[in-house]
Amino acid sequence: MAQNIFYDVEKLVDELRALNKKIVFTNGCFDILHVGHVSYLFKAKELGDILVVALNSDASVKRLKGDKRPINSLKDRMIMMASLKPVDYVTYFDEDTPYEIIKKIQPDILVKGGDWKEDEIVGADIVKKKGGKVFSLNYEKGFATTNIIDKILNIYCEK
Repeated sequence: MAQNIFYDVEKLVDELRALNKKIVFTNGCFDILHVGHVSYLFKAKELGDILVVALNSDASVKRLKGDKRPINSLKDRMIMMASLKPVDYVTYFDEDTPYEIIKKIQPDILVKGGDWKEDEIVGADIVKKKGGKVFSLNYEKGFATTNIIDKILNIYCEK
């Protein structure tokens, strides 16, 4: 398995602190990777030196998206995410929001997709308090995991 996957957040925090670089943090379910995700991650990486991606655990995704999700397990999602060029570190969180993990990591920059308003981004208060920046990046229209699932269902479950 990739060396940039961390199941132990404390170990990740220790490693990040030793780097002394500008840390960009983002989070999400990233259930079925698509072009919109990849474009977003490249844009996020451009904002700093190190990109950390925290994924919602399977239980967290289920609570947020419903009983039929996630499609891919946390382990599989972490491996896929870790294999992407712009991503330096991957971890996860069990809660519905990444607030606690943001508090532990203390990133310099916090990023979410454009469907989030800056003042609604969870953890913005933590990052701004330490002088960091919060960005809501442009959302890639037409790309969504739900759209992919719907397309598959329409193709393979013809009525």
